[in-house]
Order: sequence, then structure tokens, then C-alpha cells
Amino acid sequence: MTTAFVLTGGGSLGAVQVGMLQALSERGITPDLLVGTSCGALNAAWVAGHGMSRDSLSELARVWTSLRRSDLFPVDARQVLRGLVGLSPAVVSNRKLRQFIHAHASIHDLAKAQVPTYLVAADLLSGRDVLISTGDLSTGVLASCAIPGVLPPVEHAGAQLIDGALARHAGIAQAVDLGASVVYILPTGAACALPRPPRSAAGAALHSLTLLIQQRLIHETATLQAATTIKLLPPLCPLAVSAADFSHADELITRAHRSSLEWIDSGGTELAEPERFLSLHHHDRVPGIAPQTSTRTRVSQPHRSRGDSPSPQVDSCAR
Repeated sequence: MTTAFVLTGGGSLGAVQVGMLQALSERGITPDLLVGTSCGALNAAWVAGHGMSRDSLSELARVWTSLRRSDLFPVDARQVLRGLVGLSPAVVSNRKLRQFIHAHASIHDLAKAQVPTYLVAADLLSGRDVLISTGDLSTGVLASCAIPGVLPPVEHAGAQLIDGALARHAGIAQAVDLGASVVYILPTGAACALPRPPRSAAGAALHSLTLLIQQRLIHETATLQAATTIKLLPPLCPLAVSAADFSHADELITRAHRSSLEWIDSGGTELAEPERFLSLHHHDRVPGIAPQTSTRTRVSQPHRSRGDSPSPQVDSCAR
């Protein structure tokens, strides 16, 4: 049996995956291969070099809680202007992001990963999926994180690569093609309880990407269940943290750790129809009051027999 962890993209919501990884590790669930996209590539790269010990994941949590948006996306008026007038393909330099990746990497060649690791990017010209599993780790992660227009494309093997969130597949199909018989999906989720649409360009772009990822996960999870065993850790819900806001990492890690442990311990790994945890929805919020109502776009579900297990009570919507 080959177990894959698929870590999706989602900007600052990548902190959620740290709590999920901690819970899986504490219950003795570890991967034989990793597939990471965007911020999920950052987390996959960490596990590739540092492993999944308690100390390693505690250190990863410290990295996330100390992170600020300016550490990755520094705003420079000259760079923004260059991007706007067509002198640069992006409004933000990836220099600080490269420095961040390099500073926290314990390996610099993906081929030396403790667990085979595949980073997902997309070819800017063709849109085809590109899996990076060898070569410079920093370059691979940069390519997987290169949000079009925000960060510049990254050259790799003669191609210009952009954020893997724009690839045709969300990571599950790649894991199946790589031979995974069991796939654990670690989604960042989407901010389903924002009181208003994001006001910044970065916030709007990242939130839109999380919705796109969610839709692709719904489709892939539903269509690939016959090809592999899919175990999807429910994303946090309600969630009022923007994918561009890096100041809530500690809260996200703590909630995801607790929720994932409850999901595992209550038999969540054996539940059918995991895609029901991914339905698109939004909670209406009243200032100072927890979400009261929600609107959802549901995916069609097959009939559930009486013998099927109910959804475990976790920090997530049981759709």
C-alpha cells in the first residue's frame, strides 16, 4: 500500500496544514510520497527535508507563526510600476520568498528528500501540469507559488512555470498516477465567513484561487474515488481569515490540530463521500456575533444507506 499526502494551495491558510500534519503524525499516519501545490509545496518541502517528527512539525509551526506577508510579498513602488507598465511580468519580486525558502530548507536537491516529493506547477504557455521532483528545491517551490501577475514565472527545464493552483489537476490525479493507493488530502479550505469581499488585490487574488482549488478538489475527489482510497481532512469552518492575512497562523494551526485529531479518532478516515466537506458556501456574519446562516452550492451526492457512518463532529461544516 502506497500512501500519498496531497497538500493544496491557499496562501496564508497553509498554516492549517501544519495542524493537520501534527494530528496525522500523532496517530502514526505518515506518507510514502508527497504532492504539494503553492503553499502546500512549502509545507511538503519542509517535510521532505525535516521529516514528520513532533519536533520537526513544532518548528514548522514556529516558522508559520513568525511569518508576515511582507516576508514573502514585499511591496516596492518601483516594482509595482514596472509590472503595471509592462516592464516586468509581476508586481512583486520573488527575491524575499526565495531567501525564505532557502533559509528554512535542510536539503537543496529535491532528489535527496526523506520522502519522494513532487511539487505541482503549471506551464504558463500550455497550461499543462508540471511535476518537479528533482533539482533545486527553492526553484521548485518558487515555481509552484508563482501567482500570475503577483510573482514572476519561474524558468525550469526550458519552460516558464506558474502557480500549481492553476494546473489542470488539484494534486489527487498526480498522486494516483504516481501509484498511490491511499490519498490523504490536506486542504487549506477557503474563507467561508469573511464579512465582506477582500479589498486588496492580493486578498482578492488569493481568495479567488482558494475557491478555484476547492472546485477542482470537489471534482477530482468525486471522480477518482474508484481509482484510489481518498481520505479528506475536513477544512476549518467557519473560517473568517483571509488567505492574504498571515497574522492568524497560531489560531489556524491550533484549530486544525484539534479538529483533525477529532476527525481521526471518530472514524473520519473511513467515511464515504469525502467531497461533501468541500461544498462551496458562505456564512453571513453579524459584527461581534458568530455566523448564523449560510448559503451553499452543494455537489450532488449518491444515496446514503442507513448503515453509513454519520459525519464526525469536528471544527468544520458537515455538509
